[in-house]
This record gives sequence, C-alpha cells and structure tokens, in this order.
Amino acid sequence: MITQFGSLMAGKPKRMSQIKQLIRLYQSGSGIKTIARILGMSKNTGRSYLKKMAEGGFNTEELLKQEDPLLEKSFHAGNPAYKADKFEYLKSRLDYYEKELKRTGVTKQLLWQEYIESDPIGYSYPQFNYHLRQQLVSRKGSMVMEHIAGDKLYIDFSGKKLHYIDRSTGELVACEVFVACLPFSDYAFAIAVPSQQTPDFLYALSCCLEAMGGVPKAIVPDNLKAAVIKADKYEPILNQSMEDFANHYGTVVVPARAGGLLAELDPAVAGCG
Repeated sequence: MITQFGSLMAGKPKRMSQIKQLIRLYQSGSGIKTIARILGMSKNTGRSYLKKMAEGGFNTEELLKQEDPLLEKSFHAGNPAYKADKFEYLKSRLDYYEKELKRTGVTKQLLWQEYIESDPIGYSYPQFNYHLRQQLVSRKGSMVMEHIAGDKLYIDFSGKKLHYIDRSTGELVACEVFVACLPFSDYAFAIAVPSQQTPDFLYALSCCLEAMGGVPKAIVPDNLKAAVIKADKYEPILNQSMEDFANHYGTVVVPARAGGLLAELDPAVAGCG
C-alpha cells in the first residue's frame, strides 16, 4: 500500500512538490538519471519512490491531483499535522476564497478571519495561507522546458526605467534598460540606453553579442516595436533594420508568441501546456 511507503524511504522525506515533479518527469519519458539531475536527488531515492508507486498500483494522475498534505500522508503515514475532517471543510471553501481574493480590498487575513469564525478549531493563519497557496498553484499548468546551448537569445526592455542625474544641469534623466538572457545557461546581459528607438536598440543588441562573445542561432524579441512592426501569431512583420542586423550576424529573428516571452518560455501561459 502507498500509505506504507514512508517506513521504506531512507533519509529525510522529500517535499511533495518535488515528488510531483518526479512523477511528471517520469510520465514524460525522462530516465531516472535525468530526473535525479534535474531534481537534485540521488538516483536511489528517485527509484524508491517510483518503485513503491508501481508496487502499489496507484494511478499517477490521481496522485498528482492530491493536495500536498494528502500526498504526504500517502507517502508518510501517521502525520499528525493532517486531520481529514478539518481539511475537507477548508477544501470545500477554497474555490470561494480564491474568487473572493480577486475582489478589491479582500485580503488573505480577512478571509482567514471569516474562515476561523465559521470553524473556531480550524487551521492557524499560516496553515490557512499554505492551503490557499496550494489551491492557487494547482490552477497553473507547468512543464519542463529543454533548452540547447547557444540556440536562442531572449531579449526585451525592462518594464521600469532607470534614472541618472546630469551633473552639469542637475536634471534627472530617464533611460531604458535592455536585457537579454541565454536560457540554457541563464547567462544574462543588461545595458542602459537613451530610448527604445531602433538605433539605440540595435546598439544595445550589438553590445550584447560582443559581450557574450558569439551569436545565437536565433534571437527572440518580445514584440518590441524596434524589432517587430506588427505582432502576429503566424506572420509577424519584422523591422527591416532588424532583418539587416540579423543577416549581418548570420542569425535569424523569431518573435515571441502572442503571450510574450513568458508564453515563449512557458507554453502553459499560451494555453499549450
């Protein structure tokens, strides 16, 4: 039985969020060596969890749907922190609390006060927050993205501007911040430029390539006007200067999809997860 797994797991129990990642990676076809490397656990630990799940004959999809406290109880029986009746009552109201949070002026503190009035022996505020957070996280799709070294360079301007003081006039001058990232290594580059206009943008991008010491196979801009004249899911129109720049450096430009760079890095955002 899966409720007996805990006594057979050596060492400190793993976080249930990590075990869910293990299950998803295994479902996607990843080998135990790859799973262990990605999750930072030993291969033997990974094998133990997978073996016991297989021996128990449990549906992994059902395990993934369980809240962390329930899943932890399944793997590590006898956890006194979990009480079924108390949790079931809170669980029945989580959808309501999630909707209420979207209303102006409604906070988690107010929701907890309402909850504890209806269940005086209910969870403490930190525990209430934990279960509510699990509810919100469960609504978000996720997946493991594989990146290849030197394949793509993601670029954009930061949302907030930086400012500096002109020493001769004392004037506060705003400037834009160009940022770039290689997703395989998480190597990042940033530079401040006067504006987001095409000349400043291309200057920043050329400084980026020079600093990185090479050119990626593809540059992925977040539909900024200096690079993309018209954003479109199927046929985006590039700024000709951007095209000339890419041809000069022997690379291609692949504008991010409609959801922006976040959707490009996480397809679940664009409904492809």
